[in-house]
This record gives sequence, C-alpha cells and structure tokens, in this order.
Amino acid sequence: QVQPVESGGGLVQAGGSLRLSCTASGRTFSSYRMGWFRQAPGKEREFVAAVSWSGRTTVYADAVKGRFTISSDNVKNTVYLQMNSLEAEDTAVYYCAHARPTFSNGGYYDPTNYDTWGQGTQVTVSS
Repeated sequence: QVQPVESGGGLVQAGGSLRLSCTASGRTFSSYRMGWFRQAPGKEREFVAAVSWSGRTTVYADAVKGRFTISSDNVKNTVYLQMNSLEAEDTAVYYCAHARPTFSNGGYYDPTNYDTWGQGTQVTVSS
C-alpha cells in the first residue's frame, strides 16, 4: 500500500513562503493522482490542490489560486506544494493524499475520492 509522508511545515510570517513535500513509502506513486488538503482547528478538511502524476493536470481551490503551486517529480516520487504569499487563514494541518483510480462525484475536491492519507504537517502563519 502506498503511504504518503509529508514534510516541510513550520512557522512563517504572513507574506512568507513554505514548500511542502509528499513522498511515497511502500511503492511508487506512478500513474496516480495526488492531492493536498488542509484542516484548521474547528473546521472541516478542505481541498487545496491536486495534480495528475504526469503533471499535466493541476487543480486548485479558489482560496489558494495564484499563490500556491502543486507539482510532481516522478524521479524522486515526490509531490510538492509551493506556498507563497501566505496568510494567517492558511494556518492548518496540511495532508497529502493518494487518489483512488476512479473518482465519484466531486472529483478532485472530494476527500472521499482519496484512499490513503499522510499524517499531516502543521503550517502556522503569524500575522
């Protein structure tokens, strides 16, 4: 079973940048789609971004569009989330998730379309 492992979280001032990484353990991510979600205290888990393993398809939540960039590196078996112009509202635990081969309604945005999740990495943006 593919197990995503996140890294790269931390504390940053508003306006700053962080890069999150998600690496597979178990076997390669090849041919799969991967997504990033986040969950702030007291809120539901929400979609952030997703990428096809080829990298040709990327999808973003409106709240991060233009500030975050998702990418994949097949050689390193890693998915990245580059986060720029961070805001206090971006504070959350960020989770990497491996998508199911087939999506139901809701597509990339629906967390039930992802079958394996990492432990999460904390991102805190101070204002």
